[in-house]
Amino acid sequence: MIRWSFAQIADTSAQFCHELEARQINKGDRVLIWGTNSPEWVIAFFGCLLRGAVAVPLDRQSAPDFVARVQHQVSAKLLLADSEVTPPGAVNLPVIALVDLPALVKRHPTERVPAADTSPRDLVEIVFTSGTTAEPKGVCLTHENFLANLTPIETEIEKYRVWERFVHPIRFLNLLPLSHIFGQLMGIFVPLMLGGEVFFRDSLNTAETVETVRKNRISVLVLVPRMLEALRDRIGRDIIGRQGLESFRREFERAGSLGVLRRWWAFRRLHRRFGLKFWAFICGGASLDQETEEFWRRLGFAVLQGYGMTETASLISIPHPFKMVRRSIGKALPGQEVKLDSDNEILVRGPNVSRGYWGGIAADSIDSEGWLHTGDLGEIDSDGNVYFKGRKKDVIVLASGLKVFPDDLEQALRQQPEILDCAVIGIEGAHGPEPLAVLIQRDPSMSVDSAIARANQSLAPHQHIRRWALWPEMEFPRTPTTQKVLKRVIKERVPLLLSAGPSSGATTRASFILHEIARISGSPPERSDEEANLSTDLKLDSLGRVELLSAIEEHYQIDLDESAITTTTSLGEVERLIHAGNSETAHFPFPDWTQRWPITWLRLIVLYLVIPLARFMSRVAISGDEHLRNLAGPVLFVSNHITAIDPALILSALPARFRNRLAVAMIGEMLREWRSPPASVRWFSRARFRLQYLLVVSLFNVFPLPQQSGFRRSFNFAGESIDRGFNVLVFPEGQRTATGAMNPFMAGTGLLIAKLGVPVVPIRIDGLFPLKQRRQYFARPGQVSVSIGEPLLVDKDDDPVRIARELEKRVREL
Repeated sequence: MIRWSFAQIADTSAQFCHELEARQINKGDRVLIWGTNSPEWVIAFFGCLLRGAVAVPLDRQSAPDFVARVQHQVSAKLLLADSEVTPPGAVNLPVIALVDLPALVKRHPTERVPAADTSPRDLVEIVFTSGTTAEPKGVCLTHENFLANLTPIETEIEKYRVWERFVHPIRFLNLLPLSHIFGQLMGIFVPLMLGGEVFFRDSLNTAETVETVRKNRISVLVLVPRMLEALRDRIGRDIIGRQGLESFRREFERAGSLGVLRRWWAFRRLHRRFGLKFWAFICGGASLDQETEEFWRRLGFAVLQGYGMTETASLISIPHPFKMVRRSIGKALPGQEVKLDSDNEILVRGPNVSRGYWGGIAADSIDSEGWLHTGDLGEIDSDGNVYFKGRKKDVIVLASGLKVFPDDLEQALRQQPEILDCAVIGIEGAHGPEPLAVLIQRDPSMSVDSAIARANQSLAPHQHIRRWALWPEMEFPRTPTTQKVLKRVIKERVPLLLSAGPSSGATTRASFILHEIARISGSPPERSDEEANLSTDLKLDSLGRVELLSAIEEHYQIDLDESAITTTTSLGEVERLIHAGNSETAHFPFPDWTQRWPITWLRLIVLYLVIPLARFMSRVAISGDEHLRNLAGPVLFVSNHITAIDPALILSALPARFRNRLAVAMIGEMLREWRSPPASVRWFSRARFRLQYLLVVSLFNVFPLPQQSGFRRSFNFAGESIDRGFNVLVFPEGQRTATGAMNPFMAGTGLLIAKLGVPVVPIRIDGLFPLKQRRQYFARPGQVSVSIGEPLLVDKDDDPVRIARELEKRVREL
């Protein structure tokens, strides 16, 4: 993890401003920013603001063709991207890799020189819609638009500034892209106002998100509703798994009548999983269903749903964190006007509303009186609280004149255990418009007839679902940024769905899995039936199965146990795992407390007491240490594995700057058994195992590297250790030698090396195996040797198997 202070951001932004000046990019010129969330992204944005250049943010998932179409419209003079890739049709466009930006601008002064003659109506950025069938339209946003939202928020924050000191700093984990206006608000501006901290993450894996929240003491999690739903499913299953379904239901029902503090106490164990500093979710980008909001509220968390559009510089309303009204999306921000028209469509007017689109295209959604027609339906109570009721274009008007809101039907359907997801659209029936429920089954073997009957019991007669169809995939098509369901795409396929009949739902559910298998293996799979074996039929090796697992988790936002997908797993079994939504993961202890004070100091004291003893017993001959003289950490050391004292020997052979901050990988299954012995183990042995665990992890900074499953979390922990400035020692054989000869290096080590992206130093221990056989604890001088090889830099895109083989060769040759 790389940390930037706001002062560093400001200085580097000023340097980028000077870089823009040197490139003759002036006020009003456009600059494309196409990349993942990062400090460099923020630097590029503020540098454009200082120069008066217009930022054109693009989602990191935007296709190169889309970027080229945007460039054709705006004629940008510079592109900042994750890598130096020029989109087609923009061959003359200069490109700067975002990761290289700080080094590139280092030569410039940090003096801030804002653009001259800046006016409220000057453009700040142009945000393009990600259309595929039509030419993208760029919403033009000015300083006036932004300030209309930021000023009232800042004014409200000032009222509570005196209390903020008790929870300072407020830490935000922002999972929304900065190319999204709401992502900018919560990822840049609000943390600045609070003097808080903001964390960025690429992965949307729910388990990793919860772990990030806990370990970094996050206060507020900013995400899209789809992600919050995935978190609800995971946490709900975990709670039910521990308490039992009936016990959880009783506790959950009782929580509805409790106050915030009593709800927090009732689910205190869950709050400890997130960390005691965490208290709120902030959602944006799409509508949040009531069931998910109520779930988190009853567990004692605050859920704030921001409402707005790109055309309103992000916000129209947002709930007050201390004055929330259930199911409300808040009151209109001061300075804005909000009302309903005769059809209950939400209209908004104020200085936050964009005046139009790039290229002089007028906003046809703004009427002659300046009211922006949002296309959303809502209600406003007597206190001014706004309630979202759905999209106007989605409302189904029956032949009787009665209106059916798809959101109401979808809420009823999602409460049924047979339904994994659903989308209700309007179709033309025999007697006029009627709703069609498009369903994704949780389990293809379960009938949905009873689910629909139960859903209809909670609906008014005119809302009843009379027609339904099964979606033939495991996920609806969604927008890449906000994860909204693309009902337009679903509607286009309705004739095919209806003609296929209700049994079609389970026929092609493996399409995503097969697509990923083809991508990983490099060739289309020869078989696609449920009995197809991942290893023998679909040609996936161990690394391929790990990559498939990661792709499934990222796509469906679920967590799967690595041990659940083995060499004998079939395609049908993978599908059933996905429909189950989760599996009990293999839990290994990852003791990050060993890398913090005072354990780090205690370890140093003990280390320098132990090392003289180790040198006296073995008197190791060290060679190749000259390869470390000009090497700066962090470094990954890899060594052959002979005995349990190998880490101590290597520690004694390394220079102090590497030795003092070294994390050692150890067999995860052994560590887990020490920390949580089986129930059959007697109490004395249990105490001995736990003491053994405590001493080993404390004194040698050990972390688990499992042999069977769970090693992806180990890879993450190794990366976190590197980020904290620790070096890492790994034994790629995965086990101690039984014959004295080296075992083959596991391919997973190659994957770890590629992910860490740090220099790799091979090490070889010789002369220890004969002592082990004779159980001899003292060695003559030079009888045991430690050889250190030349550092190796590995390309992160290189083949993990090839990396492992190359390192094995280097260790053998030492």
